[in-house]
Amino acid sequence: MKELQQGFATKAVHAGENPDFREGATGDVVVPIHLSTTFAREKVNIPTAGYEYVRSLNPTRKALETKLAALENARYGLAFSSGLAAETTLLTALLKSGDHIVAFDDLYGGTKRLFNHIFNNYHIGVTFVDATDISLVENAILPQTRLIWIESPSNPLLKICDIAGISKIAAARKLALAVDNTFLSPYFQKPLDLGADIVVHSSTKYIGGHSDVLGGALLLNSPDLYEKLQYRQNAVGAVLSPFDSYLTLRGVKTLALRMEQHQQNAFLIANYLRQHPKVKKVIYPGLENHPQHALAKAQSTGFGGVLSFEIAGSRSDAEAFLEKLHIIALAESLGGVESLIELPAAMTHSSVPKEIREQVGITDTLIRISAGIENINDLIADLEQAFD
Repeated sequence: MKELQQGFATKAVHAGENPDFREGATGDVVVPIHLSTTFAREKVNIPTAGYEYVRSLNPTRKALETKLAALENARYGLAFSSGLAAETTLLTALLKSGDHIVAFDDLYGGTKRLFNHIFNNYHIGVTFVDATDISLVENAILPQTRLIWIESPSNPLLKICDIAGISKIAAARKLALAVDNTFLSPYFQKPLDLGADIVVHSSTKYIGGHSDVLGGALLLNSPDLYEKLQYRQNAVGAVLSPFDSYLTLRGVKTLALRMEQHQQNAFLIANYLRQHPKVKKVIYPGLENHPQHALAKAQSTGFGGVLSFEIAGSRSDAEAFLEKLHIIALAESLGGVESLIELPAAMTHSSVPKEIREQVGITDTLIRISAGIENINDLIADLEQAFD
């Protein structure tokens, strides 16, 4: 029978979770949580259905990996215990002592910490550049460079990279290009289709979507790299548990619905903020005054649910504003159904030295909002009373 082409929302619900109608099976619509840590076999040399031990392969985790790969238009997917576990496994698979990374200067603080304070101990160098200018990316490449690492949109300044343009540079130099797609999710952007080699996700964010499960993922098309990554994941044990795999499977089924509402609320909040007299600047790729608005529109199908703004005044003014909010939670992270707000200089990017933060553009009054799916009138009212 000819395989039907499926839309994103259909794949989000069904990929990796086809009911099993074989004799003895129950036809579960939802893939079961397989908690067994080991799998019995009838023959010494033949693992049952390929399963040996939970760290190596697990049916619930495999279902999630299949679903995420389908959503990113990837051949292979791997689910990890956190986004940083995914990043660490990828870096160990691609790099050795003496190698070099070219990275965006505006990255998640945990990624910068990993580069600057963990992998630098193994003599792996990194050069940070403003990757919105692809000539700076190309000029930073050294003979020992093996990897280009970008986020688009970036965290927390929401800068946009030309993924297709950078992928051509990487391909010409035989370098790997990794793109952190956490902010837009596969619903709004598919970096592999634009030429990237690896897509990275903190599935804790939009993919899980409910602020109740930690996880990460790598999606890719290369069979050789997949085999290498799978080996290292098993060797270091950075796997997502069966129960967390189930929670993530459950969350991702509503990704299409949630992303539309996140984006709608983000647009309305951004437009409210840019007219407020106590706001100096609003940063959201969906606004036409964003420097890379046209690029964002060209390479993505949406702009996401995260925006940043600078409040007028001092850091103490920013802190006072944040502490007066009632509905919007003052908390790190993003991508959950509830709206979250934070001060990057004091929270997500506090591990980045102040002079580096300011050089990149992360001021003490820059505030990041992850717009949730609540009633927009309630969110605007909460912001208004905090300003007052």
